[in-house]
Amino acid sequence: MSRPTVEPGAAIPGAVSRASLTAGAAGQAPASPGTTRPDARRSLRRTGRIVKAARADPNGLGGRHLGVGLVFSGGSIAVFLFWRFVVQLPSTPSPLPSLAAWLILLIATVFTVAVVQRSSTRMPPWLFAFALITGAVVVILDLAGSAGQSYADVYPTAAPAVGAMLTGLVTLREPRDVLAATWVLGVLTAGAALIEDRASLLTLAPEILSIALGIVPPVLGVIIVRSFRRMVELELDLVLVQSTVSQPRYAVGMLASEELARLDLDAETLLDDVAQGRTPLPLAPETSSTAASLATQLRLHLINGRTETWLHHAVTESEFLGPSVTVQDPSGLAGLLAPSQRDALLLTIWLLISDTARTASTVSLTLGPISPTHGAVSRKKVRFPIELVTTGVPRRRVDPETWQAIRIVGPHVDTIRDGSLRVDIECSVDNPADA
Repeated sequence: MSRPTVEPGAAIPGAVSRASLTAGAAGQAPASPGTTRPDARRSLRRTGRIVKAARADPNGLGGRHLGVGLVFSGGSIAVFLFWRFVVQLPSTPSPLPSLAAWLILLIATVFTVAVVQRSSTRMPPWLFAFALITGAVVVILDLAGSAGQSYADVYPTAAPAVGAMLTGLVTLREPRDVLAATWVLGVLTAGAALIEDRASLLTLAPEILSIALGIVPPVLGVIIVRSFRRMVELELDLVLVQSTVSQPRYAVGMLASEELARLDLDAETLLDDVAQGRTPLPLAPETSSTAASLATQLRLHLINGRTETWLHHAVTESEFLGPSVTVQDPSGLAGLLAPSQRDALLLTIWLLISDTARTASTVSLTLGPISPTHGAVSRKKVRFPIELVTTGVPRRRVDPETWQAIRIVGPHVDTIRDGSLRVDIECSVDNPADA
């Protein structure tokens, strides 16, 4: 039976600055229909947009609560270290350097918090440099004040408290900045502990505790913040990808819509310049080149808009699906799926990929060809297979929700090939010719 056809969805306006038109048009050719190519995925990946959306407001999306929690964690460690300083104060022969270190640390912390609050909880580079310089002064003074006094149970306290201050800065600065400062702190405190003369190795244990209190909290804070940001970016990406489910059978994606909008503005500006006489006729070579580039870009978008389905856009415009998912759908059968089937198929792909950060897992989808049907009732349905082949996804790791989503798409048979999962789904949809 021949494949029924439906009218493509109307293109949504949207696209590219005039300066990049010539470069974008040169050498560009439409991809094979229904094929999601790796180079197309790279060109359409929205990594930058997702990262900007996740980090545009560090206080939103739970960032403020995370920052407050880290500040309180660092503060509790600093309070413990200050208590330790007070306890060992009577045994300290010369407490002035360590006392000065604590005063400088307190003043620097209060000043930093005040500036951050006035700066809408953002930390400018100069303030971070100030915190690092004062932290270095605190470490030097405290190490100098406790040097050679392990026999009297006097150990550094203000120096590891600098690590507590760095813990509170994890959400305000890039993780690599905090890790670099923590590494320097660890080297200084560990070096001072190793070169000190000791009557007994047992006096090294409190030094190790102090070093751990200065290094471990900021490192754990960086790990927590990175995991939190990845979770936020993952959820934002999922929300953006799910917006493609409601598209017509054939349509342009979000990025193509933006490009079409910019192309439309450039074309309107050029035509208005000609109509108002601001651009004389015949057109200058540079203006003619711009007009030709506009025409080429518009033709390419019209062609792509008639061959790309919602599934193509969901994969190519996703930071997480793009590198790992390949779609072969030359007949555009994904556009025939009902909304519930679309959502279930997208959820299936997402669940198979999202929990495989430590392995090089891939998913390959092949839709079609249309299977022949017989009978009056059968002719009202279009049946076609969906072949889902994975690599690096063992069956035992598949979430039960994935199987529930697959059942919504259609009856399926799963097999294991080379330790990875393969699922053959028999999909049945309404015949668009009867709509």
